[in-house]
Amino acid sequence: MGLIITGAKLLGDKTQDLYVDDAGRLVAEAPSGAETLDADGLVALPGLVDLHTHLREPGREDAETILSGSQAAAIGGFTAVLAMANTSPVTDTAEAALRVFDLGREAGLVDVQPVGAVTKGLNGQELAELGLMARSRARVRVFSDDGKCVHDARVMRRALEYVKAFGGVVSQHAQDPTLAGPTACCHEGEISGRLGLPGWPGIAEEVIVARDVMLARHTASRVHIAHVSTAGSVEVLRWAKAQGIDVTAEVTPHHLLLTTDLLEGYDPTFKVNPPLRPAEDVAALRVALADGTIDAVATDHAPHARHDKEHAFVDAAFGMLGLETALAVVRTALPDLSWSDVARVMSSNPARIAGLPDHGSLDVGTPAHIVLVDPDTSVTIDRADSVSLSRNNPWHGRSLTSRVVHTVYAGRVTVRDGALV
Repeated sequence: MGLIITGAKLLGDKTQDLYVDDAGRLVAEAPSGAETLDADGLVALPGLVDLHTHLREPGREDAETILSGSQAAAIGGFTAVLAMANTSPVTDTAEAALRVFDLGREAGLVDVQPVGAVTKGLNGQELAELGLMARSRARVRVFSDDGKCVHDARVMRRALEYVKAFGGVVSQHAQDPTLAGPTACCHEGEISGRLGLPGWPGIAEEVIVARDVMLARHTASRVHIAHVSTAGSVEVLRWAKAQGIDVTAEVTPHHLLLTTDLLEGYDPTFKVNPPLRPAEDVAALRVALADGTIDAVATDHAPHARHDKEHAFVDAAFGMLGLETALAVVRTALPDLSWSDVARVMSSNPARIAGLPDHGSLDVGTPAHIVLVDPDTSVTIDRADSVSLSRNNPWHGRSLTSRVVHTVYAGRVTVRDGALV
């Protein structure tokens, strides 16, 4: 039937109706007999794209499934998510990638694009089936051992060289294991010393970022830095971009707003990798996102079952929920960021980095992936309201600015008035 969206402010600017034909594409003229969606006073953005989502399926369906994660994504205004490879089994073959891809299509709420592992079994030693995953129907273009750093420089170099053939990118979890081992869980400093928590110094991230931008320059390939968390990494990225090195980077919503002092209560909800950092790092990340040094916001949505989180802090699993709240957190952390810049860092840039040409735009002729946002409403977060299967929500009880009202995926309304259709 088509869809007419009335009264929306495109990118927070001029009011303009949006028209969607029965094929789910934006068109210049109103289709006859179309459904009308009232968006008076709402901001229209291209559907959000998340470069970094843990959907847990296969292997940990008690924490999340591709369906439940897709539902959480739609509620948050996302129309595409990249599903990380650290599942069980690992997404390191074309068959595994196709399984994730097909389950996402069955869910039908967002485009679920599998991320392929860089190395077999995430073991950091032998390259996974990069070419086969890229040539498969899933068309994998982003590869990451996220959760583990590709620490061997020779392996990282080979991966960067390999993905050039099909325009791929390697997304690095920057954590030198000799400087921040598997038990490291708190920013190294006064708080970690006083609390007796293993320190995770910023330099453990920064040395890998520095090495990898130089490897990208050497190989003339693309590298993407996942979940940047320190001012030092921002300095390296700013220098690398000035040199013309093909590097992109993401920051999580939680690293834009939360600080390491939250660990004072040993609440494992706030255990995340990389760890929450001091206020000076948070300030540097905000500036870098606003000025383009950091290209994108990515949630690192990391759901966990209660029995994995409810432990002593050192023993609890790393990770936080993020899909349903990401836009509101960004708006709360950076209230002066224009809506066009919000679209840049949460939609168009992530779509470009991921190689998803059907996302990130509101141009006529493109698929109608749209999120409609109430810019003025504040929402108090209640973890019990989440559609995710997990409850490790760091925003519980907090008031955040802006509310996703409607989400449109490929011309179909998937979220109406904040609820799944």
